[in-house]
Amino acid sequence: MIKEVKPDLSLNTSKKEQVEEMFNSIAPKYDFLNRFLSLGIDKIWRKKAIAYLKPLQPKVMLDVATGTGDLALEAMKLNPEQIIGLDIAEQMLAFGRVKIDKKGWSSKIQMMQGDSENLPFEDNKFDAITVAFGVRNFQNLSKGLKEMNRVLKPGGRLVVLEFSKPAFFPYKQVYNFYFTYILPVMGNLLSNSKNAYTYLPESVKHFPEGEAFAGFLNEAGFKNTIVEPLTFGTCSLYIADK
Repeated sequence: MIKEVKPDLSLNTSKKEQVEEMFNSIAPKYDFLNRFLSLGIDKIWRKKAIAYLKPLQPKVMLDVATGTGDLALEAMKLNPEQIIGLDIAEQMLAFGRVKIDKKGWSSKIQMMQGDSENLPFEDNKFDAITVAFGVRNFQNLSKGLKEMNRVLKPGGRLVVLEFSKPAFFPYKQVYNFYFTYILPVMGNLLSNSKNAYTYLPESVKHFPEGEAFAGFLNEAGFKNTIVEPLTFGTCSLYIADK
């Protein structure tokens, strides 16, 4: 049983509603804060994730919890015919569309508002599905993973990036101090949000990472699951096939 972590425990609204509101509120500062608070390492993680799709040469792709579209933009290196970026927060998508327009890729990348746990697509539609730092925010993790399995073609591949917790001294201690005390203060201050970057370390703390998350993938119908820790375990990359 996963402990449900919500951005604001004082409210009676659902996690899904709170996550949507939170990301809409921080959308103007989201890209800047990603680069600033991760020291730019998140770009390296995305390149690594997309590299696992290169052997498949996917033509139709879905980027779940796309945010402002960073992973979808990275996936254009695979030269797909179409990428659909889906996210619950319309303001995040709006900033993503501006970035995509500037790159001249609006004809290939479609940004769509939608619920990751109720995907508005037919079965077996996509050659590949990606998710970067989004599964942690699902209200029902199992349901979201099963939905992605449903819309993925047989032989298709899912690639997931998600934060995890380093386990080795002394990096673990430095990371915990930064993630618990520095990041929430800086993030909340710069984003003008009272809880977005307090929610972040709490959601990572209670997320079933590593082999535990691989178990969720297997239960959802995926196979050949690979777990690869990145940057001393700060992030984990999950690769799974249908």
